[in-house]
Amino acid sequence: MQRNKRDFINLFAKGIMMGAADAVPGVSGGTVAFITGIYQELIETLSKLGPLALKVLYRQGIVAFWGYINGSFLTVLLVGMLTSIVLLSNLVLFLLSAHPEQLWGFFFGLILASSIVLAKSIEQWSAKSIGLFVLGAVLSYLLTGMSATVVDPSLWNVFFAGMLAICAMILPGISGAFILLMLGLYSHILGALKAFDLIVISVFAIGCAAGLLSFSRVLNWLFSQYKNFTMALLTGFLLGSLNKVWPWKETLSTRLNSHSERVADLQQNISPFNYQTLTTMDAQFLNVVLLALAGGALVLCLDKVNSK
Repeated sequence: MQRNKRDFINLFAKGIMMGAADAVPGVSGGTVAFITGIYQELIETLSKLGPLALKVLYRQGIVAFWGYINGSFLTVLLVGMLTSIVLLSNLVLFLLSAHPEQLWGFFFGLILASSIVLAKSIEQWSAKSIGLFVLGAVLSYLLTGMSATVVDPSLWNVFFAGMLAICAMILPGISGAFILLMLGLYSHILGALKAFDLIVISVFAIGCAAGLLSFSRVLNWLFSQYKNFTMALLTGFLLGSLNKVWPWKETLSTRLNSHSERVADLQQNISPFNYQTLTTMDAQFLNVVLLALAGGALVLCLDKVNSK
């Protein structure tokens, strides 16, 4: 695909949005890729990274290799994601701490509208596609309701956490940050990024690369052979993830993270009308609803632009 300067600026902006989403435990960068219309190209590009690409490099040279792996697309997108993660991680942590209801409200509207847009893109609904949609929704709902575990932050565990997180990152509905949160390694990895701990970052990156090279091939094959069924399953995953981003939650139990800070361990969704009674905090109902509508409107606008 030939791209001009404006296309690359738009692609960089999409990378920034993907990086910002992946910094939030509950929102997937894959979701943003779906919303912005680059998901299938991303999966196809990632699936080409491997031994065959090295063979093209050896036999045909750097220009053919760069074209084969769609290098410009991948580089601009990754630079946008990394820029976002480095620059926005502190902002995201602040918003999660100071204004969690409003932030989750925005993402709730964004994901709900995304589910509707994706459902409309499924060419034909059959009993099997409906079953896969329901299966995806149930699995995502159960996964996002699980209590976090605390895994020892050894380099070996950091490597496997990278493999799992990157697989979740390219799936809409379950974020890589959420997987890290479930493993109890979210603050450890984010702290390593902020402190520029090269050892932890390198091991995590190698794990991500290993997971990416294997899982992207599976996804690309599924899209090429069973696109409609795959879309139905992923749409279900996305819809089920609304369980995680429901803005009003009651904390049932807490735990100490790797920085000896007390954080929520197990939470349950509650009605906004009971929120203040159960938590003694303002539900911010109007602000949350307005931000949810803003998130939904953003998705619908992006979909309209992409369709043109």
